[in-house]
Amino acid sequence: MIDSLPSLSRLIAEMAKLPGIGRKSAARLAFHVLRQSEAEATALAQAIIELKDRVRFCTCCFSVTEEDPCTICQDVGRDSSKVCVVEQPQDLIAIERSRSFTGRYHVLHGALSPLERVGPEDLKIAPLLSRLEQGGVDEVLLATNFSVEGEATALYLAGVIRPLGIEVTRLAYGIPLGSDLEYVDEATVNRAVEGRRTL
Repeated sequence: MIDSLPSLSRLIAEMAKLPGIGRKSAARLAFHVLRQSEAEATALAQAIIELKDRVRFCTCCFSVTEEDPCTICQDVGRDSSKVCVVEQPQDLIAIERSRSFTGRYHVLHGALSPLERVGPEDLKIAPLLSRLEQGGVDEVLLATNFSVEGEATALYLAGVIRPLGIEVTRLAYGIPLGSDLEYVDEATVNRAVEGRRTL
């Protein structure tokens, strides 16, 4: 029956492309949108269009922003001698929520994964090294996820950053192995940042 409704089929197909959304969940969401008022459905569509039109990556730290550079990179009150490296913008948000880090950030947009053919050239590692080579940074906190890929990325980064004479630290292991930072509570992230160690 759904095949006879091309617009509904298309919405289900598009929603099924979202992470963690299977075909059944996509159909449930599509039917929810169908039940919404036209104003609510239009507001959702406009929010998506506005997101795509206005949000971009900061040319300094590669986090999401509506202005370039982002507000964190513009903030003169932040400690520019410390840079926290994270895998994704969501991880930066998790650390910011904990209010335990007052330095600046760098977002890699992924982690090293040879099985998925993700190498150093596929991440924002070159801009990070270029930024560090300009001087003024005393510590790089590696806040990659505690997964096999995150650990491999942290070890790789430590190896290329140490020769620059910069202290390399890693989040303390208060965060469960295999977890993503965006799902960890603020208190745990706070303890992990405060208990960071040299790698």
